[in-house]
Amino acid sequence: MAYLNKVFIIGNLTRDPELRVTPKGTAICQFGIAVNRQFKDESGATRDETTFIDVEAWGKQGELVSKYLSKGSLAMVEGRLKLDQWEDKQSGQKRSKLKVVLDNVQFLSTRGSAGGGGGQGQHAPADDTDQTASDRGAPGGGARPAQAASQEKADEDVPF
Repeated sequence: MAYLNKVFIIGNLTRDPELRVTPKGTAICQFGIAVNRQFKDESGATRDETTFIDVEAWGKQGELVSKYLSKGSLAMVEGRLKLDQWEDKQSGQKRSKLKVVLDNVQFLSTRGSAGGGGGQGQHAPADDTDQTASDRGAPGGGARPAQAASQEKADEDVPF
């Protein structure tokens, strides 16, 4: 049987990304994202509900998030859910936390227009470690990723 663990989230960063480096030199970036939902309650009044989600980005992805996103930035995060479990040293209680481990991110607003949502969509795929930020189409770089151009060409050939 096949299993699937995939999430897509669009929201605003709740804090500036925190970049750390492991002793082996791997970058880890942690940040929070808030997702808003509007709905009508039983009385017909419009209500807002906000969900706060912790996100973890590793390697080059973490470096890019730290460099180009800040508190209030709008982004789309693609990743997988991960449950961390530990025992609290002070109380001895078992604790757990559900977070998203980032696979891909799309910058929906640039650092200068945090939260605006009308910025250029920038995509930073997790598996292309040999491209620079400008090759990837990150903010400030005018180059369009060759991978995206070839993907669009391939999509044109699909008959459906």
